[in-house]
Amino acid sequence: MHWLYLLFAVGALVLSMRTTSTALMVVGLLAALGLFIAWIVGWYAARMGDSQRDESQMIDPAELRRLRELAEARKQGTLPPSSGSPPL
Repeated sequence: MHWLYLLFAVGALVLSMRTTSTALMVVGLLAALGLFIAWIVGWYAARMGDSQRDESQMIDPAELRRLRELAEARKQGTLPPSSGSPPL
């Protein structure tokens, strides 16, 4: 819902352009700037959040070595293929 920041930023910009009060214009411009920056940060987070890997799915080197040894043993026929996953 980062697009709401952009909508509010445009609203604050329109408000600051239409007002005759200098103080309200400055507040509107600062609000528009802050909301625009919040929109950029939210958009970036949404874009980059989709491309990052889930760290809980990563395998540590010891577990990877164990899985390779298990696969090699199955390939050589020293271990029968198990029906379930190996215990952790």
